[in-house]
Amino acid sequence: CILGTHHEKGAQTFWSVVNRLPLSGNAVLCWKFCHVFHKLLRDGHSNVLKDSMRYKNELSDMSRMWGHLSEGYGQLCSIYLKLLRTKMEFHTKNPRFPGNLQMSDRQLDEAGENDVNNFFQLTVEMFDYLECELNLFQTVFSSLDMSRSVSVTAAGQCRLAPLIQVILDCSHLYDYTVKLLFKLHSCLPADTLQGHRDRFLEQFRKLKDFFYRSSNLQYFKQLIQIPQLPENPPNFLRASALSEHISPVVVIPAEASSPDSEPITDLVEMDAASQSLFDNKFDDIFGSSFSCDPFNFNNQNGMSKDDKDRLIEQLYREITALKEELENFKAESARGAVQLRGRASELEAELAEQQHLKQQAQDESEFLRTELEELKKQREDTEKAQRSLTEIERRAQANEQRYSKLKEKYSELVQNHADLLRKNAEVTKQITVARQAQGDVEQEKKELEDSFQRVSEQAQRKSQEQAEVLETLKRELAASRQELQVLQGTLESNTQARAEQSTRIANLEQERDRLSQAAEQDRDKMVALQAELQQLQDTLSHEQKSSRTELEMLQTQLKDKENTEQALQQRLAEEQLSLVRGTVHEAKRMVQDSLARMEDPAHVSCTGSADCLLSQTLAASECAERLQDAHSKYLSDGAAVSSLLPCLALFAHLVSNTLLQGSATSHVAPVEPADRLLELCKQCGSEAVSYLSALQDPGMVASADCSLVTACLGQITAIGEELRPRGLDVKQEELGDLVDKEMAATAVAIETASARIEEMLSKARAGDTGVKLEVNERILGSCTGLMQAIHILVLASKDLQREIVESGRGAASPKEFYAKNSRWTEGLISASKAVGWGATVMVDAADLVVQGKGTFEELMVCSREIAASTAQLVAASKVKADKDSANLCKLQQASRGVNQATASVVASTKAGKSQVEEKDNMDFSSMTLTQIKRQEMDSQVRVLELENQLQKERQKLGELRKKHYELAGVAEGWEEDGEW
Repeated sequence: CILGTHHEKGAQTFWSVVNRLPLSGNAVLCWKFCHVFHKLLRDGHSNVLKDSMRYKNELSDMSRMWGHLSEGYGQLCSIYLKLLRTKMEFHTKNPRFPGNLQMSDRQLDEAGENDVNNFFQLTVEMFDYLECELNLFQTVFSSLDMSRSVSVTAAGQCRLAPLIQVILDCSHLYDYTVKLLFKLHSCLPADTLQGHRDRFLEQFRKLKDFFYRSSNLQYFKQLIQIPQLPENPPNFLRASALSEHISPVVVIPAEASSPDSEPITDLVEMDAASQSLFDNKFDDIFGSSFSCDPFNFNNQNGMSKDDKDRLIEQLYREITALKEELENFKAESARGAVQLRGRASELEAELAEQQHLKQQAQDESEFLRTELEELKKQREDTEKAQRSLTEIERRAQANEQRYSKLKEKYSELVQNHADLLRKNAEVTKQITVARQAQGDVEQEKKELEDSFQRVSEQAQRKSQEQAEVLETLKRELAASRQELQVLQGTLESNTQARAEQSTRIANLEQERDRLSQAAEQDRDKMVALQAELQQLQDTLSHEQKSSRTELEMLQTQLKDKENTEQALQQRLAEEQLSLVRGTVHEAKRMVQDSLARMEDPAHVSCTGSADCLLSQTLAASECAERLQDAHSKYLSDGAAVSSLLPCLALFAHLVSNTLLQGSATSHVAPVEPADRLLELCKQCGSEAVSYLSALQDPGMVASADCSLVTACLGQITAIGEELRPRGLDVKQEELGDLVDKEMAATAVAIETASARIEEMLSKARAGDTGVKLEVNERILGSCTGLMQAIHILVLASKDLQREIVESGRGAASPKEFYAKNSRWTEGLISASKAVGWGATVMVDAADLVVQGKGTFEELMVCSREIAASTAQLVAASKVKADKDSANLCKLQQASRGVNQATASVVASTKAGKSQVEEKDNMDFSSMTLTQIKRQEMDSQVRVLELENQLQKERQKLGELRKKHYELAGVAEGWEEDGEW
């Protein structure tokens, strides 16, 4: 895609393909489109931005659409689309910035045009741009489970891949923001820029955290080298701090070049270097030149050069200077020609671009003319509708007159009069709607005419500007052609001068050859003498080296023996110290990570119980005491590292768990103790970090004290004791007896209910006849079956509880088992109470139905309520049962029997209700039309009243259920403990 945009100098083909993709229906496809489009904006042709601006509104609509999806890639796509739109708007407002944001300091100054107002606005736009980048960063990391190796999975890499482009953008934006803020502080008062500094500090902390978290992921380590921001933000109030600022550089590792691609000139340079080294050695031994050689017999004194040597050197220098001058002249001529050709190509490209812009403006003008014609057609249609509405009004007036005459003559036709009134109201409503539509159309027409006029004026201005630019380019092209002709003339004169120099060089080369022959003869004599001298020097140096080598060998052996023992001792001490520091660093990082997770929004949904918090604080306190003892031993004996390291690791782990558990417990606790608990957890974490930092510093190891951490843990334990559920206030030894009492009371309530049903059935058979007797027998029979099924369920639950207690208590008594599992025991008690209460209420409802005082609906609600209570008892009974238990199978079968019996009660109640209602059918034989109409209207009024009453009752039912759940949670301790 990137190569395609450079090939066609635009992105028309790219968008023609994208418009056919289902981006609104596939979130992953939309996410990958955002990644590709981001790369195109950075590395594609400069016209990609211009061709993409017309689709900006479509990207905004797609962002809003994906924002409604809170799971998966929905929020990711929404935020990424917002980022892309912000990037497009930024580059549109600041065309000097390239897509990849790479600019020099001079270009950055030119972008602001040396105006402080422009720099101020540019800084605000960069803050907005960087804010969108950081939002995408945070959303991606929040959607990942950072406790797992997400960067090595395909799903994790799919979400992390676009962050490479974000990192590249953020590094440049941060660098430019720092430089612009220093520039603004040099021109404006510090108070005026307080908002800029606050916003920069917030983004600095976020960006530093994201760069740190990204650099620890394995996926980024293979693809990009992420810079690390400084420990402290720049101090903009001190102008000299700008020199301390280091621009963050993001490095993308390139592939290693092959050996074949290495330039051949390296070999030439190696040969030249070796030759130079040889010449230097030769000069050190025999002198810097042949002329200074004491063995030169051509001169009488042996110390001065002859005329030939001086002439040769002079000729060499002249030849070298002429060659350099010729090469420079050739290079300048070629460079000038290339620059002229490049300038001509640029002018032609700009001319073509201006023509393209002109064509686009003409196309937009034609499009607006077409829209104007369509609006004119819509206006004509609206006028036709208005005329039809006038006709409707006239007909409505005629209908009203006709209706008045009919009312005077036929007063008995009240129903027809009502119909005409409704028709009149509908016609009036249609007239009102049509008038409003007409007003809207006229307003839209005015707005479109204004917009068309503005676009026409803009098109005219653009055409004038383009004509002026075209004229300027033509003048520049003519001037360039004149310069090219002048350079061509200069090139011809240089060619003639070069021919003359070539002739002179040929003559000098002939003279050089003649002098070279004479110098060669002198060189042969000198080589013979050099060979003899070299032989003598080699013999002497060989003897010196042999004696020196023996002496150094003996000294080295002696020193090695002395240093080996010292090095081993020092290495052992350093390794022990580094091991302690590394362990302390990891422990401190673990505690800091827990403190950071407490502030993470994803941790707000985590909840915990006070019991778990107390167990964690107890373990942490014991570990802190052991760590203090190990620290004392380490201070007295530096070799006692083996006892200190395990305590450090365990201490960090237990303190981190205590902090997280305390934060989770505070989420479900009351406001005041929750705030105190959260503050103590943060204080405990800070004290633990301070203690570990002291252990890491060699100067503070002896003064490190863990007592503050232990004190904080004690205060957290006190708050945890306050937050324990009130259900635990019951004496633990009474729970077992309470379970037995409630189960016995439930059984008694069921037996009493069964006896009452039998008694009601006997009375019904004695006093009722016909349909009523049939209905009562069916209902009471189904209720009897339900009571028997509940009785079987209670017995099965008792057997299963007995099995659970026997298998789980070990050598303890049943009461001790119930006390140990207090939450489960309280659940059994609550479920037993609910079953007994439900049986009593259902029997009372059945008694009222049989007597004719109750309603069938109340009986159906009671039967469903008792089914829910038995389901609660089943859940409480089998929560600790073995999956393969035979008693558990019996309990499940009894539960299914209760469900079937409940369904039988509901079915018999509905059947009895239908039989009773069939007997109460209305008799229409003696009713007139007016009476039927009157009753029909009364029925409709009753239906509306009942629907309103039904809506209110449903709201009341929801509030009652909510309050019941809250009270039950407080009584049973559900919010503190989720054991069952």
